[in-house]
Amino acid sequence: MSVLRANVTASLQYQASHELMLFGMLSVGTSCSFLYINSVLLFTLRNKQVFCETSRYILLFNLLFADTAHLVSNILLYLLASLRVKLTYYACSALVLFSVLTATISPFTLAVMSLERFVAVCYPLRHATIFTMRSTGMAIALVWTFSFIHILIRVSVLLYLFTKISLNLNMNDFCSKEAVFFGAIFDDFEDVFASTLFLSVGVVIVASYVGVSLVARSASTDKASARKALQTLLLHLIQLSLILTSTMYTTIIVAIARTVDRLALIRIYNVCFVCLSILPRCLSSLIYGIRDQTIRPILMYHLCCRLKRSVVPAKAEK
Repeated sequence: MSVLRANVTASLQYQASHELMLFGMLSVGTSCSFLYINSVLLFTLRNKQVFCETSRYILLFNLLFADTAHLVSNILLYLLASLRVKLTYYACSALVLFSVLTATISPFTLAVMSLERFVAVCYPLRHATIFTMRSTGMAIALVWTFSFIHILIRVSVLLYLFTKISLNLNMNDFCSKEAVFFGAIFDDFEDVFASTLFLSVGVVIVASYVGVSLVARSASTDKASARKALQTLLLHLIQLSLILTSTMYTTIIVAIARTVDRLALIRIYNVCFVCLSILPRCLSSLIYGIRDQTIRPILMYHLCCRLKRSVVPAKAEK
């Protein structure tokens, strides 16, 4: 009986390990596929001069660049945890700070892109003078500046904590955001910052949506452009909601861990990793890569490894 029980236990462990490996491979494979699409779209936006001289595409490039960098850092953190690789505190801190920096840039950029769509529909004659190359560059510089200030605040709090406690440079846990920002003060800081950031950006997107909706009712407005702008703003709001949910990623996993076993938890972890951590950073490729009539033919050309000999871009979306 004991031999039979041991064989059953070994069989279950073997099946569980293979199932976990399969889930891990599917998660990494899905993440790499999204990463490839983002990279191709980044290359597409730098391959044509019209994309380098139009404010909406410059903002899109900045959003995609931050999202792609965040994807890379998240995939690397996932692989390190899956392979049970432990880093020193300084190496882990550099990777986590980079992930936090790129994560903060996306909501700010979504706010600027929503304002750009609002001006394009509501003030079409002034759009070219408001969103110039210079003003767009300044907006992107402000986005990065605010994100760096956020990082500096976190680093300053960490340095203050180091004066109160001794730091073990050889981490016992796997590299993660929670392992780096270990003080309880960071929980309060995270709640305040996330609430302020997403509430502010949400107000900007909703206000832009309402403004475009009101203008779309007038007879002189281009109905097609207004409808596309409304759809884009709605997708931005959904994207912002998913990014906000991803900030509560650890809280969700910890809450679930109290009620399920280890195998079920890892299954849920992999699903949450793809849906909450990866998918929100790939929506920009779907929103613009598929819907935008200027980007779509060129993007499909590059995604298909240039099997087509020529591509005639459609007329740019107004």
